[in-house]
Amino acid sequence: MALDRWIALVLLGVCLAYGYAAWFTMDSGLAPFMRRNPIWPSTFPKVLSVLGIVASLIILLGLEKGEEKELDIDYRRLGDYHLGQALMLLALMVAYALCLRPLGFIFSTSAFLILGSFILGERKWHIMVPIALFATLVVWYLVQQVLGIYLRPLPGFIGG
Repeated sequence: MALDRWIALVLLGVCLAYGYAAWFTMDSGLAPFMRRNPIWPSTFPKVLSVLGIVASLIILLGLEKGEEKELDIDYRRLGDYHLGQALMLLALMVAYALCLRPLGFIFSTSAFLILGSFILGERKWHIMVPIALFATLVVWYLVQQVLGIYLRPLPGFIGG
């Protein structure tokens, strides 16, 4: 079986478990007045699980393939790809998640965007830094002010 079908099989298992949780366990603790609502907190997870199951089955059954083509990624030659960049980006994502609360949203997100673009090969610092700062501030403003969700903007030791 090809690599894409193995991945689809794993995703099918995840979607089935997620769907089971969404369909049978999430709604048991709802208050009585919420049971009459047309949209419940589990509506979006139910839709996601069904879409994930359908997509996984399409890949497993091979319905997405027209004619046979050459493999895009040869898993026997992983060393020929930019595996170091991918691993560094994964490590950077973990570091971002760990630093988000103690260092604040603005510093952590800006550092993540700048270091991530550096890992991917961008070297124009005069473009990279302002764009990362602008994107971070726009996202922080939208989440904090428009949606009303509190994000600690600054590190705790500064007063954030």
